[in-house]
Amino acid sequence: MLKENINEFLLFIALAQEGSFTKAAAKLGMSQSALSHAIKALEERIKLRLFNRTTRSVSLSDAGERLLTIIEPRFTEIEDELQLLKEDYHKAAGNIRLSSSDYATQYIIWPVVKQFAKEYPDIKVEINVENKLTDIVTERYDAGVRFGDQVAKDMIAVRISPDIRFLIVCTSAYLEGKSEPLIPDDLLKHQCINMRLNSNGGMYAWEFERDGKNSRLRVNGQFAFNSPNQVLDATLDNFGFAYLPDTMVNKYLEAGQLVSVLKEWSPLTPGLHLYYPSRRQHKLAFMLLLKALHYKSSL
Repeated sequence: MLKENINEFLLFIALAQEGSFTKAAAKLGMSQSALSHAIKALEERIKLRLFNRTTRSVSLSDAGERLLTIIEPRFTEIEDELQLLKEDYHKAAGNIRLSSSDYATQYIIWPVVKQFAKEYPDIKVEINVENKLTDIVTERYDAGVRFGDQVAKDMIAVRISPDIRFLIVCTSAYLEGKSEPLIPDDLLKHQCINMRLNSNGGMYAWEFERDGKNSRLRVNGQFAFNSPNQVLDATLDNFGFAYLPDTMVNKYLEAGQLVSVLKEWSPLTPGLHLYYPSRRQHKLAFMLLLKALHYKSSL
């Protein structure tokens, strides 16, 4: 079935991107009726309604949105790889601008970029560290970094990390003489180090999950920061509990500098993704960096 649907999938992506039979047909160089017939044939073949149609508009159905999320990045990756085959990798040059949080920069982006820079010395990479949700189109970035569930649907997202588990940690010295929390609400009896969100100025509510149920808790404490690195420093200095990604604290847990509590309540978060506009034509330099950052599961 897939072999028969390849061309229809490409037509589907074009219509989803344009949101109009008129615009999509013009882009594809075909008539509106031919495009409409092809989309209808695809829907009948896979037995799913992909678009909601009215006399004035066309929009993706829930099934259409899921299908677009599945196939669009794969077709884009094929196009990018074909472009790379036409180019000389080692003559790649240019500037790349990324928007990323300090956590993503330090633990995910920089370990890859510092090796990438040695292989491609003529590619310049600018990383703007900001702990907020940035409009990368308005700010003229090539790409941004967000957790998978925060990426807008009109963007292409490429996974650059495994899923990340957030842990509740503190030092043994802080816990000495105190009761260990057994449920999230017990944290309200403790000093907790808050994280202030730059996007709206509010404090980040700690998230928990157990037996399929999600909950959020706003904690209290003497300190608040807008950077997880400072939260980690304050935690190591015995000022209370912190809510931090496992990749930040694992080495301290293994060394015995930190202990973890409420492990059975710790949520697994969709990993970090590099995201970028789906309609933008990308430079060879960007495509090479994207390839370097792309996370490939060992499973």
